[in-house]
Amino acid sequence: MTDTIVTSNAVGAPVTKTKSLLEVDALTKKRNAAERRFKAYGIFAILIGLFFLVALLYAILSNGLSAFSQTFITVSISLEQTKIEAAEKSIVKTSKYRAMIAEALRQDMARDGVETGMNDKDLMKIMSSGAPASVRNYVLANPDKVGSTVSFDLLTSSRVDGYLKGRVKRENLVNDKNLDAAHLDIVDQLKETGTVEKRFNWNFIFGSDASDSRPEQAGIGVSMVGSLFMMLVVLALSLPIGVAASIYLEEFAPKNRFTDLIEVNISNLAAVPSIVFGILGLAAFIQFAHLPQSAPLVGGLVLTLMTLPTIIISTRASLKSVPPSIRDAALGIGASKMQSVFHHVLPLAMPGILTGTIIGLAQALGETAPLLLIGMVGFIASEFPTGVGAGFMSPNSAMPAQIYEWAKRADPAFYERAWGGIIILLVFLMTMNIIAILLRRRFERRW
Repeated sequence: MTDTIVTSNAVGAPVTKTKSLLEVDALTKKRNAAERRFKAYGIFAILIGLFFLVALLYAILSNGLSAFSQTFITVSISLEQTKIEAAEKSIVKTSKYRAMIAEALRQDMARDGVETGMNDKDLMKIMSSGAPASVRNYVLANPDKVGSTVSFDLLTSSRVDGYLKGRVKRENLVNDKNLDAAHLDIVDQLKETGTVEKRFNWNFIFGSDASDSRPEQAGIGVSMVGSLFMMLVVLALSLPIGVAASIYLEEFAPKNRFTDLIEVNISNLAAVPSIVFGILGLAAFIQFAHLPQSAPLVGGLVLTLMTLPTIIISTRASLKSVPPSIRDAALGIGASKMQSVFHHVLPLAMPGILTGTIIGLAQALGETAPLLLIGMVGFIASEFPTGVGAGFMSPNSAMPAQIYEWAKRADPAFYERAWGGIIILLVFLMTMNIIAILLRRRFERRW
């Protein structure tokens, strides 16, 4: 590039200044400044998004990690034959076991030098209300242990657990009828002796939900099983139906007003609020078909309706991404239209189809609104299904519905478990998205 010099041949005429094409003029400087500002806006927007993401993760982890630990108290209980027989003959069996626990706790406290003037009823307030049932279940499952002394790791009450986790303060117990400062003094002494300690709470992951009076025993395991059966229904129905509909619309259906109407409706269904599908499921599957309420089968059918548009749209996009030359080459060597689709186009589009399916399943896994209307939030999932048939047809809950149920309960321990359930749900969603990425990279072909 050369410099341009403009001169005048007239005698006495002014000579213009030399101007180089390499010199940045005012307009270019203005455009460059606008570009730098736009880049700065983009970086600033990314930083804001990252800030809120970090804040969200911090809120979830700081509130939910404590749900994975629980406070236990170790008590050595003498399972005397006469006491066990008297307890089993009693009308209220757990009351006899409660007296056995209180007696054993007093003996352990006396051994460790912990003194108290409380009666058994007040002393047992530091224990979970489900402790007597835990001891009884152990005795029924292990009759050979009757007559010996067994060390039990029993749950403390949710107030004691909250105190050791910093959620409950002494000043908060002024008007509390379940616990007072004297109980916390006993807990502090038992903690020093090692009788009371916090441990990892496996029951939260693999256990079942509990009533409002026993938040320390609540777990999300049964709800995870309910979500699993629902996802099996969604996968078994949405994948073949969605792929078949996509292949027909993309490869075989004639292009006319009717197919255009179908495509528009599929796109609109993908944007319909999920609670609308819940209303449809309530009317069609429960009120009309009379399927059992709160059953994972019904939840899976409702989520299938919601997931189908997403799978159809992603599958059609994957089919469109296959070059037309693949189809032409297959037809040119004598393959039929169906052979070219199923033998050549579909295998090449499979990575996108699998990715769209997994993303649709992940979206369905986190849905709560459709489950509200079929009753899955009004059921306490306290028992695991007894078989495959019961897993589909028996009332159960799902992870997002269980989280919603815990969040609306009054006890702060349930609120803590709601955050913990969110962590587990996020782990499942992240796992499914990672699998989708790995499948795409594993089967993707480049032309």
